[in-house]
Amino acid sequence: MKMLSKIAASILMLMNTQVRAEWTTLTVAADGSGTHASVQAAVDSIPDGSADPVLINIKPGTYKDRIKIERGKPAITIKGLGAAPSDTVLTFDLNAKSVVAPSTQPVGTSGSASVTLTAKNLTIENATFENSAGDNGQAVALKTQGDRGVFRNCRFIGWQDTLLVDDGRQLFENCYIEGRVDFIFGRSTAVFDRCTIRSKNGGYVTAARTKPESKFGYVFLDCNLIGDDKPVPTYLGRPWQWDRGSNAAVVFIRTKMGPHIRAEGWHPWDAKNTSPQDNTRYSEYASTDAEGKPLDISKRVAWSNQLTAEQAAEYTVLNVLKGEDNWDPTSAK
Repeated sequence: MKMLSKIAASILMLMNTQVRAEWTTLTVAADGSGTHASVQAAVDSIPDGSADPVLINIKPGTYKDRIKIERGKPAITIKGLGAAPSDTVLTFDLNAKSVVAPSTQPVGTSGSASVTLTAKNLTIENATFENSAGDNGQAVALKTQGDRGVFRNCRFIGWQDTLLVDDGRQLFENCYIEGRVDFIFGRSTAVFDRCTIRSKNGGYVTAARTKPESKFGYVFLDCNLIGDDKPVPTYLGRPWQWDRGSNAAVVFIRTKMGPHIRAEGWHPWDAKNTSPQDNTRYSEYASTDAEGKPLDISKRVAWSNQLTAEQAAEYTVLNVLKGEDNWDPTSAK
């Protein structure tokens, strides 16, 4: 019996060793104490097409670099090692009008991104994504087009067009997002779970460009919308590129909304968008004021919708993001 126990223990130890050996761990440190001095250098060292997952630990610091994690990379988990996400900052300072040599043309909105992600199966925790160009037009902090992306305890800092979620499925869990105009925008199916979303000096929180065939667009669960100390009127959203066939889908479930949110809630894209009911799917359920008291929604635009409890129950992290492959983002590590 003792011999069998020893054999079983040896097998278990071997299995655990093999599981650990599958992971490659890299460390980024600006002071040279890690395996790489920049996040991009760490990413570039990872072979395309590898089946083995990679963990990139980032030591506290501010890393000014344009970062790209492109299709073909394996599953990557990135973790900031600071006590808070503000300790690890990934930043750059381009806006849509910036020109980067050798090109003589402006980079455009999507090209202004400090961090661009097109790879699948990325998990990022405890870090800040920033565009430090200031209030000078479109300037993206993070652009993500990779499917099955998870962001936990992260911060996204910018002004106009802070967060471009432009394809695939993403989960933002316990994150902080701030901006002014259309600062959460794009075509993704994305869930924002228990996030704090700060509007600076008015504007629009969302500018969804949901594909008409997508059942879900942006889903905000138990979030908190905050504004400036002196509230500046802010809309929940407007439908981006409605005239190109998009059908903006945005739902707020059990969301606290500060006094900066306009009573009408939503707004057409522009004066030409005369029939927003034809290109929007805007809904709420159990919205409250900043103190958690039921919000007066009597003045909401007629082309928005209030969900029933039964309808709202459909909007869970798993149900919204599972897709055809039954992805469970809560298990992503």
